[in-house]
Amino acid sequence: MKLYELQAIAKRLNDFTFISRARRIEDNTIEITFDKRESYFFTMTRGHSFIYKAPSQRPLQGYNAPFDTLLHTLLSGSKLLRVDVPNDDRMLRFTIAPKSSYKDKIIYLQLEFTGKNTNAILIDENEVIIEALRHIDADSSFRVIRPGMELLAIPPFERNETHKEIENVDVYLEEKFAQIQSKKLLDMKKQKCSTVAKKIKKFEQLLNKLPNKEKLEAQAEEFKNLGNLILANLYQIKPYDTKLKTYNFEGEEVTINLPKDVKVNRMSDHYFNLSKRAKAKAKNVHIEQENLSSKMAFYENIYYALEQANAPYELELLVPKRAKSLRKKEKLREGELFWIEDYKVMVGRNANENQKLLSLAKSNDIWMHTREIPGSHVIIRTDKQNLPESVLHAAAKLCVDFSTTHPGNYLVDYTKRKFVKIQEGSSVEYDKYQTLAILKEGVEIRV
Repeated sequence: MKLYELQAIAKRLNDFTFISRARRIEDNTIEITFDKRESYFFTMTRGHSFIYKAPSQRPLQGYNAPFDTLLHTLLSGSKLLRVDVPNDDRMLRFTIAPKSSYKDKIIYLQLEFTGKNTNAILIDENEVIIEALRHIDADSSFRVIRPGMELLAIPPFERNETHKEIENVDVYLEEKFAQIQSKKLLDMKKQKCSTVAKKIKKFEQLLNKLPNKEKLEAQAEEFKNLGNLILANLYQIKPYDTKLKTYNFEGEEVTINLPKDVKVNRMSDHYFNLSKRAKAKAKNVHIEQENLSSKMAFYENIYYALEQANAPYELELLVPKRAKSLRKKEKLREGELFWIEDYKVMVGRNANENQKLLSLAKSNDIWMHTREIPGSHVIIRTDKQNLPESVLHAAAKLCVDFSTTHPGNYLVDYTKRKFVKIQEGSSVEYDKYQTLAILKEGVEIRV
């Protein structure tokens, strides 16, 4: 970051008197809320660090590392004594009096914007490291960043930059947020839409590979006729024969390939069995077709919802990072599994999966469904806890997104699973329910 930016930001932050909240909202981004009203964000990505201002944001996931615990404990509710740029160098230093201290105590939060060693470090009044966003060992740098180690000064850095005046720091940082958010949203959408598009293509290919019902029925009839012809000509077949030349029932000459390693008196059964299999496939191919089509439609709904999303949180909820998904070992055989604020949310992709989820749900789990339109059933595993409103709203949004692609206002009913009665298949009746109104945005709404 430029020196004039850091100096202007430090001057602005000195207008505040206390820190209401401090937390990590992304892997490298710290949100600090001042005086219960203004949130500033410090992105400490190596080689690409910056500061922006925006409304308070919901974390993409829960962060519980020692650094996060101490950041919250020491900074939330603390008195802000001052913010400065030590030695006019590449850092911001917050001098803080923690709320939890039983006597006068000073700590520092030092945000270092130093390229590959960019870091956020908590330091005590003796310049000893309490904890840091990133630990750095001696084999990586002469400046070891570890709890209990004395923090050494960063090497001097010669600046060759033109000084600029920033008239309004908040407007400057809000504009930076808009630029960053727009690019980030675009990049995330592109990546996640590509992931979902691959799944859609996979189901499309599976659908195209499904055999044709009429062809299977014709094949079944052909195998049946071959079996009857073999049966009618058994007396002509010798054990070593590989072909049978005869006439079909229309008087036409035909050649039938005889199955290998099959006794003569079982050759007709071989073709009768092939006929039965083809007939069974013809009878059931529509079931597989409906199953694949419903799953493909489900991912098409996700793709549409990704295109309409206007926040990284929405994108991350619809298609979580692979690393985050792998941390959740549990997999769902029937339906799609999501995690909202560490609550397990299951979504049915078709009628069969809706029915299966109803059977898996516990009595106190929350069941959701869009009112008056067919679509996905949603089950929230509660473990008998009271769900936060944010979880209910996020799950209801999923319910709408996976039930329709049409923009508009929708009502989502929800109740405990024990108040849901299955009528037939996945058709249900329910009572003691509550309703959430969900807006599904689209191009026609936003314009």
